[in-house]
Amino acid sequence: MIAYLREFHLGSIAVRMVLAMVCGAAIGYGRTQKERSAGFRTYTLICMGAAMAAITALYEFEMLQTQWAEAVAVVGSKFDASRLAAGVISGIGFLGAGIIIKGSHQQVKGLTTATGLFTTVCLGMAAGFGFYELVISTLIIIVLILNVMSPLEAAFKRRLRNITLNVEFESVDNIADISAVIAEQRASIYDIDIERTTAKGDKYCSAIFILQMARGNSSHSAMLSSVAELPYVHSVQELIA
Repeated sequence: MIAYLREFHLGSIAVRMVLAMVCGAAIGYGRTQKERSAGFRTYTLICMGAAMAAITALYEFEMLQTQWAEAVAVVGSKFDASRLAAGVISGIGFLGAGIIIKGSHQQVKGLTTATGLFTTVCLGMAAGFGFYELVISTLIIIVLILNVMSPLEAAFKRRLRNITLNVEFESVDNIADISAVIAEQRASIYDIDIERTTAKGDKYCSAIFILQMARGNSSHSAMLSSVAELPYVHSVQELIA
Protein backbone atom coordinates (compact mmCIF):
# COMPACT_ATOMS: atom_id res chain seq x y z
CA MET A 1 0.00 0.00 0.00
CA ILE A 2 2.81 2.43 0.86
CA ALA A 3 4.53 1.71 -2.45
CA TYR A 4 1.25 2.34 -4.27
CA LEU A 5 0.74 5.66 -2.49
CA ARG A 6 4.26 6.77 -3.37
CA GLU A 7 3.28 6.72 -7.05
CA PHE A 8 2.04 9.96 -8.56
CA HIS A 9 -1.66 9.66 -9.35
CA LEU A 10 -5.00 11.07 -8.22
CA GLY A 11 -5.40 8.68 -5.30
CA SER A 12 -1.96 9.39 -3.83
CA ILE A 13 -2.46 13.15 -4.27
CA ALA A 14 -5.75 12.99 -2.35
CA VAL A 15 -4.16 10.94 0.44
CA ARG A 16 -1.23 13.37 0.74
CA MET A 17 -3.49 16.41 0.93
CA VAL A 18 -5.73 14.77 3.53
CA LEU A 19 -2.68 13.75 5.52
CA ALA A 20 -1.37 17.32 5.40
CA MET A 21 -4.77 18.60 6.52
CA VAL A 22 -4.86 16.17 9.46
CA CYS A 23 -1.31 17.09 10.51
CA GLY A 24 -1.99 20.82 10.42
CA ALA A 25 -5.29 20.41 12.24
CA ALA A 26 -3.76 18.20 14.94
CA ILE A 27 -1.04 20.74 15.69
CA GLY A 28 -3.27 23.80 15.33
CA TYR A 29 -5.97 22.40 17.63
CA GLY A 30 -3.63 22.43 20.61
CA ARG A 31 -2.45 25.95 19.79
CA THR A 32 -6.06 27.16 19.58
CA GLN A 33 -6.78 25.73 23.03
CA LYS A 34 -3.87 27.79 24.38
CA GLU A 35 -5.28 30.88 22.60
CA ARG A 36 -2.17 31.48 20.50
CA SER A 37 -2.11 33.93 17.59
CA ALA A 38 -1.83 31.10 15.03
CA GLY A 39 -4.46 28.46 15.64
CA PHE A 40 -6.43 25.65 14.06
CA ARG A 41 -7.15 27.15 10.65
CA THR A 42 -3.73 28.80 10.30
CA TYR A 43 -1.79 25.60 10.89
CA THR A 44 -4.14 23.57 8.69
CA LEU A 45 -3.88 25.96 5.75
CA ILE A 46 -0.10 26.32 6.08
CA CYS A 47 0.44 22.56 6.13
CA MET A 48 -1.86 22.03 3.13
CA GLY A 49 -0.21 24.90 1.25
CA ALA A 50 3.22 23.35 1.75
CA ALA A 51 1.89 19.99 0.57
CA MET A 52 0.47 21.68 -2.53
CA ALA A 53 3.87 23.22 -3.28
CA ALA A 54 5.56 19.82 -3.02
CA ILE A 55 2.92 18.13 -5.17
CA THR A 56 3.18 20.93 -7.75
CA ALA A 57 6.93 20.36 -7.94
CA LEU A 58 6.36 16.63 -8.49
CA TYR A 59 3.71 17.39 -11.11
CA GLU A 60 6.03 19.66 -13.04
CA PHE A 61 8.78 17.05 -12.95
CA GLU A 62 6.35 14.37 -14.13
CA MET A 63 5.08 16.53 -17.00
CA LEU A 64 8.61 17.38 -18.12
CA GLN A 65 9.29 13.66 -18.40
CA THR A 66 6.06 12.83 -20.27
CA GLN A 67 3.70 15.26 -22.01
CA TRP A 68 6.15 18.16 -22.12
CA ALA A 69 9.10 16.01 -23.15
CA GLU A 70 9.02 17.09 -26.82
CA ALA A 71 8.99 20.76 -25.92
CA VAL A 72 11.82 20.23 -23.47
CA ALA A 73 13.86 18.50 -26.16
CA VAL A 74 13.44 21.51 -28.47
CA VAL A 75 13.93 24.44 -26.09
CA GLY A 76 15.80 22.68 -23.31
CA SER A 77 14.86 22.91 -19.65
CA LYS A 78 16.45 22.28 -16.29
CA PHE A 79 14.26 21.52 -13.31
CA ASP A 80 15.12 21.32 -9.63
CA ALA A 81 12.23 20.37 -7.34
CA SER A 82 14.09 21.62 -4.28
CA ARG A 83 13.84 25.24 -5.50
CA LEU A 84 10.11 25.35 -4.93
CA ALA A 85 10.52 23.85 -1.46
CA ALA A 86 13.23 26.39 -0.64
CA GLY A 87 10.89 29.19 -1.70
CA VAL A 88 8.18 27.90 0.63
CA ILE A 89 10.60 27.80 3.58
CA SER A 90 11.78 31.34 2.82
CA GLY A 91 8.18 32.54 2.72
CA ILE A 92 7.29 31.03 6.07
CA GLY A 93 10.37 32.75 7.49
CA PHE A 94 8.80 36.16 6.85
CA LEU A 95 5.53 35.02 8.44
CA GLY A 96 7.33 33.65 11.48
CA ALA A 97 9.32 36.86 11.92
CA GLY A 98 6.08 38.83 12.04
CA ILE A 99 4.72 36.63 14.83
CA ILE A 100 7.73 37.07 17.13
CA ILE A 101 7.27 40.20 19.23
CA LYS A 102 8.89 41.71 22.29
CA GLY A 103 6.19 42.06 24.89
CA SER A 104 6.11 43.85 28.20
CA HIS A 105 8.60 43.17 30.96
CA GLN A 106 11.41 42.27 28.55
CA GLN A 107 9.64 39.08 27.43
CA VAL A 108 9.86 37.80 23.85
CA LYS A 109 6.67 36.10 22.68
CA GLY A 110 5.81 34.04 19.63
CA LEU A 111 8.97 31.94 19.35
CA THR A 112 7.14 28.63 19.83
CA THR A 113 4.41 29.69 17.38
CA ALA A 114 6.97 30.71 14.75
CA THR A 115 8.99 27.52 15.07
CA GLY A 116 5.75 25.52 15.08
CA LEU A 117 4.73 27.10 11.78
CA PHE A 118 8.14 26.36 10.28
CA THR A 119 7.96 22.72 11.39
CA THR A 120 4.40 22.42 10.09
CA VAL A 121 5.51 23.68 6.68
CA CYS A 122 8.27 21.06 6.56
CA LEU A 123 5.71 18.46 7.64
CA GLY A 124 3.37 19.51 4.85
CA MET A 125 6.12 19.29 2.24
CA ALA A 126 7.05 15.81 3.48
CA ALA A 127 3.39 14.81 3.11
CA GLY A 128 3.31 16.28 -0.40
CA PHE A 129 6.42 14.35 -1.41
CA GLY A 130 4.91 11.13 -0.04
CA PHE A 131 7.35 10.56 2.84
CA TYR A 132 4.62 8.98 4.97
CA GLU A 133 6.87 7.39 7.60
CA LEU A 134 8.49 10.74 8.42
CA VAL A 135 5.15 12.56 8.51
CA ILE A 136 3.41 10.19 10.91
CA SER A 137 6.34 9.81 13.30
CA THR A 138 7.09 13.55 13.30
CA LEU A 139 3.43 14.46 13.88
CA ILE A 140 3.33 12.32 17.00
CA ILE A 141 6.53 13.89 18.32
CA ILE A 142 5.38 17.47 17.60
CA VAL A 143 2.03 16.96 19.34
CA LEU A 144 3.83 15.52 22.37
CA ILE A 145 6.28 18.43 22.46
CA LEU A 146 3.60 21.13 22.24
CA ASN A 147 1.07 19.58 24.60
CA VAL A 148 2.99 17.39 27.05
CA MET A 149 6.34 19.12 27.38
CA SER A 150 4.88 22.59 27.93
CA PRO A 151 3.75 22.01 31.56
CA LEU A 152 6.91 19.97 32.19
CA GLU A 153 9.03 22.86 30.97
CA ALA A 154 7.19 25.34 33.19
CA ALA A 155 7.60 23.06 36.21
CA PHE A 156 11.30 22.63 35.45
CA LYS A 157 11.87 26.39 35.18
CA ARG A 158 10.17 26.94 38.54
CA ARG A 159 12.77 24.65 40.12
CA LEU A 160 15.73 26.55 38.71
CA ARG A 161 17.83 28.80 40.92
CA ASN A 162 17.43 31.70 38.49
CA ILE A 163 14.18 33.61 38.84
CA THR A 164 12.83 36.83 37.31
CA LEU A 165 10.20 38.83 39.19
CA ASN A 166 7.99 41.68 38.05
CA VAL A 167 7.02 43.74 41.11
CA GLU A 168 4.60 46.68 41.27
CA PHE A 169 4.99 48.94 44.32
CA GLU A 170 4.24 52.43 45.62
CA SER A 171 7.50 54.35 45.28
CA VAL A 172 11.08 54.04 44.12
CA ASP A 173 12.05 54.39 47.78
CA ASN A 174 10.60 50.90 48.36
CA ILE A 175 13.24 49.19 46.22
CA ALA A 176 15.70 49.06 49.13
CA ASP A 177 13.17 47.30 51.35
CA ILE A 178 12.21 44.87 48.61
CA SER A 179 15.89 44.10 48.03
CA ALA A 180 16.32 43.49 51.76
CA VAL A 181 13.47 40.96 51.78
CA ILE A 182 15.02 39.23 48.79
CA ALA A 183 18.37 39.09 50.62
CA GLU A 184 16.64 37.48 53.61
CA GLN A 185 15.72 34.61 51.28
CA ARG A 186 19.46 34.25 50.55
CA ALA A 187 19.03 35.27 46.91
CA SER A 188 21.50 37.32 44.88
CA ILE A 189 20.21 40.23 42.79
CA TYR A 190 21.85 40.34 39.35
CA ASP A 191 19.93 43.25 37.86
CA ILE A 192 17.04 45.64 38.59
CA ASP A 193 15.22 47.33 35.71
CA ILE A 194 12.83 50.07 36.87
CA GLU A 195 9.89 51.08 34.70
CA ARG A 196 6.51 52.80 34.99
CA THR A 197 3.19 51.08 34.58
CA THR A 198 -0.46 52.02 34.90
CA ALA A 199 -2.85 50.01 37.05
CA LYS A 200 -6.50 50.99 37.58
CA GLY A 201 -5.83 54.55 36.48
CA ASP A 202 -3.09 55.18 39.05
CA LYS A 203 0.61 55.15 38.23
CA TYR A 204 2.79 52.77 40.23
CA CYS A 205 6.45 51.91 40.03
CA SER A 206 7.33 48.61 38.46
CA ALA A 207 10.66 46.83 38.46
CA ILE A 208 12.12 43.64 37.01
CA PHE A 209 14.30 41.79 39.53
CA ILE A 210 16.67 39.19 38.08
CA LEU A 211 17.74 36.89 40.92
CA GLN A 212 19.62 33.72 41.69
CA MET A 213 18.35 31.67 44.61
CA ALA A 214 20.74 30.12 47.12
CA ARG A 215 21.56 26.44 46.86
CA GLY A 216 19.16 24.38 48.92
CA ASN A 217 16.72 27.29 49.13
CA SER A 218 15.29 27.57 45.63
CA SER A 219 11.58 27.80 46.50
CA HIS A 220 10.09 30.22 44.00
CA SER A 221 6.75 30.28 45.83
CA ALA A 222 8.43 31.29 49.09
CA MET A 223 10.19 34.15 47.32
CA LEU A 224 6.94 35.33 45.73
CA SER A 225 5.09 35.15 49.06
CA SER A 226 7.75 37.07 50.98
CA VAL A 227 7.72 39.93 48.48
CA ALA A 228 3.92 39.95 48.14
CA GLU A 229 3.49 40.30 51.92
CA LEU A 230 5.08 43.77 51.91
CA PRO A 231 2.31 46.39 52.46
CA TYR A 232 3.45 48.71 49.66
CA VAL A 233 3.71 45.93 47.04
CA HIS A 234 0.64 45.85 44.78
CA SER A 235 1.53 42.76 42.77
CA VAL A 236 4.36 40.35 42.16
CA GLN A 237 4.65 37.97 39.23
CA GLU A 238 7.25 35.45 38.15
CA LEU A 239 8.20 35.89 34.51
CA ILE A 240 8.73 32.60 32.71
CA ALA A 241 9.95 32.83 29.11
